[in-house]
Amino acid sequence: MTTAAFVRAARAADVPTLVRIQVEAWRRAYGPILPTEVCAELTSDEAADQFRQQWHEAITAPPSSRHRVLAATAGTTEREVVGLASFGPAQDPDRWPGTDAELYALHVAPEHGRAGHGSRLLNAMVDHLLEDRFTAVYAWVLAADAGLHSLLESTGWRPDGARRELDVAGTAVPMLRLHAGIEA
Repeated sequence: MTTAAFVRAARAADVPTLVRIQVEAWRRAYGPILPTEVCAELTSDEAADQFRQQWHEAITAPPSSRHRVLAATAGTTEREVVGLASFGPAQDPDRWPGTDAELYALHVAPEHGRAGHGSRLLNAMVDHLLEDRFTAVYAWVLAADAGLHSLLESTGWRPDGARRELDVAGTAVPMLRLHAGIEA
């Protein structure tokens, strides 16, 4: 079976499922490090409405042809969307968007975790990045998100020394930047 059988371009019809996966992922990632009321606000119905708009726009009207959203699917008769990856040119001022890419989001539904969907999404992403002539890819990860951090490191990503803190409703959330070379 090939990567193409499990990963495809996300479609507008996938947006409700992408939102559900993102909200679940955020609850898992932010729940242990944010006050309960802040996490509830980040994953509320109002937040989900904003996510719907953002995903719909990212899929139907991306900022450039180098911005993409991929969906991982599973199932035998009906391909259920179980994960997503969003990526494009790097946004940090110390990165060159002509050759440096950024993984904006990588989430897999918890009930489909540890089944290879994250790895398939990463492999498909790299295929697209190579087509678009990127030579490196970066991702900001929560310092406390051991799952994503270990997945990326297991595929060759390493910290590049950059760190930052997000201010989420007055709570400092430490992040670190990982990178990988992707030259063919």
